[in-house]
Amino acid sequence: MPAYVIFIREKTTNIEELNVYASKAPSALQGHLLKPLVMYGMHEVIEGPEIEGAAVLEFPGIEEAKSWYYSPAYQDAVKHRMKGGTYRGIIVEGFAKEGSEI
Repeated sequence: MPAYVIFIREKTTNIEELNVYASKAPSALQGHLLKPLVMYGMHEVIEGPEIEGAAVLEFPGIEEAKSWYYSPAYQDAVKHRMKGGTYRGIIVEGFAKEGSEI
C-alpha cells in the first residue's frame, strides 16, 4: 500500500536554517522511490489553526517512507528544518487500490 509523508509548517523561526535545509534535502532523495505531490503551494485552512504551508510525498509503502526519513542524508538535512521552523510531520498509510471507497 502507498504511504504518504506529510509535513505541515506552522511557523518559520529562522529562514537561514530553512535555506540550509533546502540545499541539503534534495540529495537525500537519491536512491529512494518517492513522488512529491504537494510542495508548499497555495492553500486554504478549512479546520484548525492557520499554517504557513504543507508538503506531501508519496512512497510505495510505510517502510520505504521510514527508510527515507531516517536515512543519514535526510537526518543531516532535517535538523536544519527543525531549527528553522515549527513543523508537524506524519507518515500515513494509503489505500491498497486506486479508487477505493471510504
